[in-house]
Amino acid sequence: MPADRAPSSSLALPRRVTLALQAVIGLGLLLELYERQWLNAAIVAAILLLTALPAFVARGTKVTIPPQFELLAIAFIFASLYLGERRDFYARFWWWDLALHSTSGALLGILGFLLVYILNQNPHIDLHMQPGFVAFFAFCFSLAVGASWEIFEFAMDQIFGTNMQKPMFGDPSGLTDTMWDLIVDALGSLAVVIYGFSYMRRGTPSWIERSIARFIEANPRLFSRR
Repeated sequence: MPADRAPSSSLALPRRVTLALQAVIGLGLLLELYERQWLNAAIVAAILLLTALPAFVARGTKVTIPPQFELLAIAFIFASLYLGERRDFYARFWWWDLALHSTSGALLGILGFLLVYILNQNPHIDLHMQPGFVAFFAFCFSLAVGASWEIFEFAMDQIFGTNMQKPMFGDPSGLTDTMWDLIVDALGSLAVVIYGFSYMRRGTPSWIERSIARFIEANPRLFSRR
């Protein structure tokens, strides 16, 4: 009996943390409404709706998202948009933006590994990739997405006059912010890639592979060989 309860309890914890984060944002929304900060309330409401996006996407596409993956997505939204933008953590803590970029680099590295597994499960593509190439692909994928985001920030600042490229170390151009963002993106991705590569070389599953395996098991129709 205890063995049967273990999986359900491991799934219940991420759901509880997810609900707790959404409750914090909900309380923040009530506070903005109480203080009649209508614009801020609209922003917080949009952030709250954004945290529900993974669940809506899962239902619309009939894809089962493991609670751990959903929690990672919501936690990142909470840290970057609610704490970072709304609670001004970017200005309060100089390292907040760097920490989030390193985290996003790691998450994108995991996504790169997942894409390789998806290709490997496609019956129309016969792939038997070496661990070195899988790690290299995951790293390049993460860095490419990070660079694309920096281009987006630059375009928003130039076209709409936003302040997405925040000045750092006395550099008003935003170049220093961009370079540090790319550096920590690379470091976060590199940490995940080295970890995954070492386990692949030993032939033992890492937590990354176990998480990907859970995603594949939860969505057999996406990965079935016909």
